[in-house]
Amino acid sequence: MSLKRFQRRLIRILTVLVLLSAVFCAALYVYRTFLGYNYDSTLYEEDLAAGIKADENITNIALFGLDPRDGDTQSHSDCTMIVSVDNTRGKIKLISLMRDSLVAIDGYGMDKLNAAYWAGGPSLAIRTLNENFGTDITEYIAVNFEQLVEIIDALGGVEIDVQQSELDELNRVIRDYGIEQGQTFQSVESAGVQTLDGVQALCYGRIRKGVGDDWARVERQGIVLQAMFTKVQSMDASGLIGLMQKLMPYVTTSLSATEIAPLIVGALQHGVPELEHSRVPLDGEWYYSGPSNTYIEYDLDTAAEHIRAYIYDDVYPGETASDSTGTSSSDSTQMTTGANEPLGGVDFDEPPTGPMSTDDSESSSGSVEDPASLAEEGGWYDPETGDYYDSDGDRYYLDDSGTRIYY
Repeated sequence: MSLKRFQRRLIRILTVLVLLSAVFCAALYVYRTFLGYNYDSTLYEEDLAAGIKADENITNIALFGLDPRDGDTQSHSDCTMIVSVDNTRGKIKLISLMRDSLVAIDGYGMDKLNAAYWAGGPSLAIRTLNENFGTDITEYIAVNFEQLVEIIDALGGVEIDVQQSELDELNRVIRDYGIEQGQTFQSVESAGVQTLDGVQALCYGRIRKGVGDDWARVERQGIVLQAMFTKVQSMDASGLIGLMQKLMPYVTTSLSATEIAPLIVGALQHGVPELEHSRVPLDGEWYYSGPSNTYIEYDLDTAAEHIRAYIYDDVYPGETASDSTGTSSSDSTQMTTGANEPLGGVDFDEPPTGPMSTDDSESSSGSVEDPASLAEEGGWYDPETGDYYDSDGDRYYLDDSGTRIYY
């Protein structure tokens, strides 16, 4: 073999090696950038009681917002949503489920929906959703509320319209959060449209005392998610890459790398998808039950039908198929476009009233009933002061009608 021929062959070999090295480095960069998340491979589909997938173009994922307390090895799912990625219609639909919903939890009987995650982690929580609401969920995404602070700060904050009626309670929650963390955080000085940092936005989504209770909190959580989504939409490619580098370590999910890539591609095939938000149960279809109104009770079959129709037929909960006919995603009023509008066009500043009433003899605590039995699940009663503490550690008392009055 001549020297020139050897040199040509060596150059070709070195070129191939350089290209392979470049491809490997690029793949490693992509993996570390986009897939450096906390992957949970412990789910087994047979344990999830998932229904048959009704549409290959629609993927349903459970989203859990966790709020663990110091020293806890388990956590309630303080926020539970079904995320439906609809590639046919170019939408991402968020369905909030009230955490105090009374549901059947396999092996544990009837309890609050958020207790399923505490009892059996994401596997039992998904099974509970599938068995009670007829869904086909096999995957989940979980975000710790503490991590939400980092995510929102990575976005540079989010724009929220803080109402005057929310301001005092928001700042109280910020102060309490600072005590928990052993730090002092910036309060929100005034009401109105403004950019909230991670702590402020987290505390905004936590408000539930005296300003709409859990119903309004669900709405605020949706507003924060919408504000985050709007911020992402405004970023260019380099900004998105940098954001992904910051965000992925804060996410735990059962979705593998090979599942995430086609999910993203499918969701973006018609451009940036629209984001919609709804809540189950609907107004007028629920009532409180249990001691001290511990549970939110409603017909689970009716709720399941609302969810199925919304996910697969694109019929917004509370509407009919004829209401949705001819309404394009571009002119739909179900998606908020401003910081002042709640997702889904529903305002939960005042809790909705259920039409069903329970028998007074069943709901009344009775004069001989042990006061401690009126404490909610996860809370407790202080016999020395006669006060109650809820699962968040906030103090209240019960008036003559059994309604909670927070200090």
